[in-house]
Amino acid sequence: MIITLLTDFGEFYPGVMKGVILKVNPKAVIVDITHSVEPQNVLQGAFLLYHSYRFFPNAIHIAVVDPGVGGKREALAFECRNYIFIAPNNGIAYPSASEDGVERVWIIDEEKTSEVTGVLSNTFHGRDIFAPAGAYASIGMLSKVAEPYDGDVVKLELFDYIVDENLVICKVVFVDRFGNVVTNLRSKDVFGRYVKFEDVKIPIVRCYEDVEKYEPLALIGSFGTLELSIREGSFAKVFGIKSNDEIELEQIP
Repeated sequence: MIITLLTDFGEFYPGVMKGVILKVNPKAVIVDITHSVEPQNVLQGAFLLYHSYRFFPNAIHIAVVDPGVGGKREALAFECRNYIFIAPNNGIAYPSASEDGVERVWIIDEEKTSEVTGVLSNTFHGRDIFAPAGAYASIGMLSKVAEPYDGDVVKLELFDYIVDENLVICKVVFVDRFGNVVTNLRSKDVFGRYVKFEDVKIPIVRCYEDVEKYEPLALIGSFGTLELSIREGSFAKVFGIKSNDEIELEQIP
């Protein structure tokens, strides 16, 4: 069974999570989606999970971006039509799980999962709660460490932008290593030939080669949303844009 990991943990912590998973299921195939989600950026984690989960065969997706670690938020497992999502109850798994079709929600018992690690940290639930739960789910034994949950699930909306005629107010959900600014504006709501941003008229093109080097451009990227870029440059750096920024665009026919 494939188990994927998506976190904001950086380099060290995911390796420990893999060790815990392998203690329970030595045959697990563990795939790192990313551990470079910006720290505590739940929206970005949800966006990246949403645009990656469906490209796997039947899998357990563990997603941990968890500003509330050690607090009152629940640790949940979403059992869906094709996948199981293991995550804190902060919305990170909601867009993906709801799209796949939630069939049952479980609350993870931290006392039972911590039996695998022998410790229950207040700061590393990825190791002590989510990794063991994902491992048990991968061998069909989720009920060993969880029970059905009928409480509230935190809902997170990825595509809550505003389109008012030619005016768009959308969010920056991801800035990749190239400085491309990925917005949450879906392609179905992009209709202009240009977008204007901060008085700069930017052509909407098919690919980067459609403009000269160092010129700004907009296109529909691999996420299926509008991206703002500079060919062989960094749009984010030039315009001072960060993830979670709200930006205003004007679409020009």
